[in-house]
Amino acid sequence: MKHLISTRDFTTDTAIAILDTAIDMVDVRSRDVKKLPTLRGKTVANVFFEDSTRTRLSFEAAALALSADVTTFTTQGSSVSKGESLKDTLQTLEAMGADFIVLRHSHSGVATTVANNNWVDAHIINAGDGTHEHPTQALLDAFTIRSRLRGDDARGKDLAGISVVIVGDILHSRVARSNALLLKTLGATVTLAAPRTLLPREIEGWDATVVSTLDEAIETKPDVVMTLRVQKERMTSGFFPSESEFSALWGMNHSRLSRLPSTSIVMHPGPMNRGLEISGSVADSPQSTVTEQVANGVALRMAVLYTLMGDSR
Repeated sequence: MKHLISTRDFTTDTAIAILDTAIDMVDVRSRDVKKLPTLRGKTVANVFFEDSTRTRLSFEAAALALSADVTTFTTQGSSVSKGESLKDTLQTLEAMGADFIVLRHSHSGVATTVANNNWVDAHIINAGDGTHEHPTQALLDAFTIRSRLRGDDARGKDLAGISVVIVGDILHSRVARSNALLLKTLGATVTLAAPRTLLPREIEGWDATVVSTLDEAIETKPDVVMTLRVQKERMTSGFFPSESEFSALWGMNHSRLSRLPSTSIVMHPGPMNRGLEISGSVADSPQSTVTEQVANGVALRMAVLYTLMGDSR
């Protein structure tokens, strides 16, 4: 595996291997010395053409934990503002010694274009491309689900028999796309719940059940409810009448949480719009995995870097 572009590229065995490696990385992070020498002498370049907090910082923490050097590129104040192309920017970073390029871009398919056209020899990791995919977020979500629901016996296990509801702004969510693909690969069943205006046209090809209300999905007693951020910055027109109506019909609140089994978990990739797609009481409840997902993100991205480095060896 030269690059990590899409969860569509994973076999079940490959995904499980990365999740198992992440367990080892959690153990590393619990030690007094939270470092491995795996990437000593290597450079990880975080190249972000969109704003990010969790993904960028967790990749930085993961690279440092593996003893890599880290450089971060943002468009503000760079040659991109002078008209430099993406290809020239990436080749410049590689010429400066980048062995891994963690790429986030506002245009869907950019990471695929970079990898398929061999613009650089560095490993390309898709950190989110437009509304297309966000594969490391899906991996850390799967890791969190497996850790919570499989417990200490998680190693080597898939997600067969686990039911997952993904609710909210599916149309604009790269997290939803990557999760729907990966969860099915790992054996979980996936249900999508969203207003019709927030469902993509190609939803029939997602191999998932689509329901017309969140309450209908809640009645199936799912093991996982994954709420998605309403991406107002990607909306050019009204996709729902009002925020209060969206919250009432599609928001994960205390009433809906109380109808779930006590073993069910509620997830959110962040950042959250509290009071819109998820209430504060749900986000802060013991069934919420929000902060756990952030912590797992570092270990999972360590596992991705470790795996790509091992495969290149």
